[in-house]
Amino acid sequence: MSQLNSEDYPDSEYQETLEYLSIFTGILLFEFAREQLDVRETVIRNFISRADSMSKSIFQLWSMKNYHDCWILFRCLLERLFHLHHLNTQNEFELFEEWSFFQQQSYINKVRSSPEFDSKTLGKEFSLSEEDKKRVKELAQNPPKWQRPNAEKVAKALDMRFLYTVGYDFASTHVHPMASDGFEDFFNITGVEPAPNFPNQKLVLSNTLLVYTMVIQEGLDSGNFQWGAVIYDLLGDFRNSLKRQADYKPNFLKVVKLSEEKIPLCKR
Repeated sequence: MSQLNSEDYPDSEYQETLEYLSIFTGILLFEFAREQLDVRETVIRNFISRADSMSKSIFQLWSMKNYHDCWILFRCLLERLFHLHHLNTQNEFELFEEWSFFQQQSYINKVRSSPEFDSKTLGKEFSLSEEDKKRVKELAQNPPKWQRPNAEKVAKALDMRFLYTVGYDFASTHVHPMASDGFEDFFNITGVEPAPNFPNQKLVLSNTLLVYTMVIQEGLDSGNFQWGAVIYDLLGDFRNSLKRQADYKPNFLKVVKLSEEKIPLCKR
């Protein structure tokens, strides 16, 4: 992932970069909100929104020394990047939306029809509107056939295999139970001394910021809107700032000024 020596990068600078990146994301999302969106643009908008929420959660967990869950969420963030790339190259946004809807409603139906539960006592999360019921019935006649992309293959297609080996595959060791689970947590919780010299975990912060920007760029590249050059320049600045090779604030201020003056940042 990032080649940065994370130990030399102050925590406060990571946090500040996240805050600026999140404000930038908010500006982009309001651009989406001004437009009539089709399925493709709606999925892209939602993925970018999710990347922002996940990144904030990773930083919050890191501040709590919950490092293992940071890596778990980081893998989820990478999955959004891989899915976006796959959906774009295969032109499967509409199929993905139909499959997602059908799968989600199928899970709800399984719960509602389970003899272990009284459907009348289930909450709103397990309810279906009449419109949803009608759509499920229509899709059931010809269920959407879609499969999630293989993470390793997508990383290879991106010509970034390291995203899988050093990112996704490594993070998977934190997703699935291991015998060493909770070892570091034990010392963090109890304060028992002497604590082992655990590895520094700041790399998950730099990598989160890196992949966050990649999700945004993959989303913008996959959509039907044409975004101004300053948007891409700023994304590059955010990435290069992680290697101390750029200052993102000048272009950030340009984007903010355009937004405040209600000058569109994209066009169809």
